[in-house]
Amino acid sequence: MDTDNDVNKEEENKSDTRKDYPSLYKLVRRVMLAGIGAIALKHDELEEFIDKLVERGEIAKKDGESLMKEMREQRKKYIHDETGSAHKRFGEFLDRFAVPTKTDLEDLNEKLTALEKKIDELAISKR
Repeated sequence: MDTDNDVNKEEENKSDTRKDYPSLYKLVRRVMLAGIGAIALKHDELEEFIDKLVERGEIAKKDGESLMKEMREQRKKYIHDETGSAHKRFGEFLDRFAVPTKTDLEDLNEKLTALEKKIDELAISKR
């Protein structure tokens, strides 16, 4: 019974330690949000620039609207298209840092479960 308490305490300590460090998920999420924020900022700056050109009469209002529409479409393609640059770069980022895939984590979880069962069986057989 003391071993069960020791194991529980070890698990609690491990979970407390994990809380101290930001997870890779949180780090990747922050990087992605920063990138999206930068894109949104550039979008706003370009929109203001086009509006100024229209105000000065350097381009027609219809041309300004056309430029804005094209810019929005390019941004959507960049962010949402799975064959687009953003997805490709994010995939390269994950590969570069050897981030495990969902399948890798599921396989590892299955192995851990199997090991836990073997440990439990050994503990029972020693009693």
